[in-house]
Amino acid sequence: MEGWKRAPWPLIGVLLAQTVAGLTWAGGAAARIGALESQVGEQRLVAERLARLEEQGVATRAAVERIERRLEERR
Repeated sequence: MEGWKRAPWPLIGVLLAQTVAGLTWAGGAAARIGALESQVGEQRLVAERLARLEEQGVATRAAVERIERRLEERR
């Protein structure tokens, strides 16, 4: 018990403050990472939709070109 009487209380206080600050920072970092993961998931869905729209555009363009060729053939 005599060791506690001689304990450097300011050092213990600083260590406790750093521990609390570190835990607070880690919690904030976890929240930011969660938000970024959510954004990445949303962007993945948007990219998939965009790819489908591009394919539909290609198919529509091909259909229009076929229709135009048939119309030209009838003239």
